[in-house]
Amino acid sequence: MALLNSSDYRVAAKRRLPKGLFEYIDRGTEAELAMDDIRRSLDAIKFRPSVLTGHSSSDMTVSLFDRTYPAPLIIAPTALAGLVSHDGETKLARIAGRLGIPFCVSTQSVTAIDDIRKGAPDAELWLQLYVWRNRDLTWGLLDRARNSGVSTLVITADTPLSPKRDYNQRNGFSVPFVPSVRGICDIASRPGWLCSVMLRYLMTTGMPTYAHYPAEFKTAITRAAIAEDVKIESAISWDDIAEIQKRWTGRIIIKGVLSVDDAIKARALGIDGIVVSAHGGRNFDVAEAPADVLPDIVKAVGDQMIVMADSGIRRGSDALKYLALGADAVMIGRLPLYGLAAGGEQGAQDILTMIIDEMQSNLVFAGAKDIDAFRRAGIA
Repeated sequence: MALLNSSDYRVAAKRRLPKGLFEYIDRGTEAELAMDDIRRSLDAIKFRPSVLTGHSSSDMTVSLFDRTYPAPLIIAPTALAGLVSHDGETKLARIAGRLGIPFCVSTQSVTAIDDIRKGAPDAELWLQLYVWRNRDLTWGLLDRARNSGVSTLVITADTPLSPKRDYNQRNGFSVPFVPSVRGICDIASRPGWLCSVMLRYLMTTGMPTYAHYPAEFKTAITRAAIAEDVKIESAISWDDIAEIQKRWTGRIIIKGVLSVDDAIKARALGIDGIVVSAHGGRNFDVAEAPADVLPDIVKAVGDQMIVMADSGIRRGSDALKYLALGADAVMIGRLPLYGLAAGGEQGAQDILTMIIDEMQSNLVFAGAKDIDAFRRAGIA
């Protein structure tokens, strides 16, 4: 069956992946209200087109920081992309390199950033950072990123705790994998994934886990000793951001901003950019939707720092809606994972190309010759 839209890819991913892994990627938190709110906020936005504009294509080139990109997209950091497809993070990095856009590697990736660099030498890599309780381990990860040629650090600020996701417990899903009857039956029900992903790891690098965590975390005997060290710091503050600024010479972006006050604080600290994000509805179930707060944030700081947005993008038109509200670029997370699951590296490239094509066609229908003209036209 031809995969023609994001829903098709999602269905294909659901068929391919074990239930526990698919729901970890696909679902939200608690009552999953935030996911509905994000969808509602985007669906409510309409464009007012201009007709007879005399052009059949639009320029989507965008400048971010000191570079120019062919499209205003960044592949967002997503945990465990390497479980969706073998060596999934490296595949995403190669795709990003071919498309000419950045790929943001997750702290919780299955492949370490230095190994991703070896597999994708031409990609522009960013690193998403969770600050661990053990700061020395955190600083060590920054060193690895710097040595791997990472240009930009994306600090996730909206995850002080592990979110409440009941379905993970019901599905017996955890990392590192803890064998259970439910979990083993789930994996066995997906023999294609079992053979092409899990068994490949077991025959080469061993049981997959978070690659940036210390080696001690990979074995059950020593995991308890290191578990506290690599817990996400629940008391992270602006002082921590200032400390990171002293240790990181590249660009710094703060991800998870939903208030004007926090955006202004970031600007005052000299942060290079922010991502207006609700974490795809996966963290705080009663948080405001990014589309509802983005215009005020752009008005407050948009002329002094790069403002990006994410959460809930399913079509190219969704990405354009965030751009119309003032975002300089958008991050896309779940869709590349659906693509990886459905068709490996080619599948992920196809779904990202599909989104870019949809953005292009919607710009033409809107009568905008480029992104700036589209923003000036505004929304209906």
